[in-house]
Amino acid sequence: MGRVKLDVPETFKFATDVYVRIDDINYGGHLGNDAILSLIHEARVRFLKEYGFTEFNIGGAGIIMVDSVIVYKSEGFYGDVLRIDISVDDISKSGCDFFYKLTNKESGKEVARAKTGIAFFDYKKRKVVEVPRKFRELFSKK
Repeated sequence: MGRVKLDVPETFKFATDVYVRIDDINYGGHLGNDAILSLIHEARVRFLKEYGFTEFNIGGAGIIMVDSVIVYKSEGFYGDVLRIDISVDDISKSGCDFFYKLTNKESGKEVARAKTGIAFFDYKKRKVVEVPRKFRELFSKK
């Protein structure tokens, strides 16, 4: 069986800690695959807030998720504290990729890594728009 591989950047712009909640646990007794998207969503909202943005207003544009990739590395359990590191890369005309690395703070084991493809979006006009200048200036590689 072929496996998806996901390389994450070596450096990250932001980190936040989240607890694995009871709702995040599946019938196997560990962190569910669906919960990863919820946890990285929380981390992304915190990341944007750090820069004065929201998902509906990043320099005048909102964002929508166009794809996601999750690669699991080890189990997570109820009560674990996960450090979620975030970086932005691959900025294009109208989007970018957010990369996430989830690590168990106590053991240091990587639990998962993920990527979400993001498009900038005008919710009033219901269309994709260009990456806002302020966002590009903050996160483009120099």
